[in-house]
Amino acid sequence: MARGSSTTNRALVQGSERALDTLKYEVARDIGINPPQDGYWGDIPSRQNGAVGGHMVRRMIALAEQNLAQGGTLPQFAGGAGAAGGVGGVGGARTTGGFTRTGGTTGTTTTR
Repeated sequence: MARGSSTTNRALVQGSERALDTLKYEVARDIGINPPQDGYWGDIPSRQNGAVGGHMVRRMIALAEQNLAQGGTLPQFAGGAGAAGGVGGVGGARTTGGFTRTGGTTGTTTTR
């Protein structure tokens, strides 16, 4: 988080902050970005920070897909946008342009 910022980003799973931070540094090195030693990412251009975040998401999706392919399940989170039951989440409903879309693991239904 930028110095002086009043926003708070927090992990959905308690205790995962260290693993996510480790993943961030690993991904940065993998894509050729020299991560800051002091932990302050504000001096790195937005485009590079965005690339780190995007690659983190890709890697987490791959891990989730691998877990599902091996017969595992995804964790269920309580409420909130972006969580499994929230807006646009798995099994959630969302409205765009007068249409309501409900999706699950088996398909998507669109109604007007």
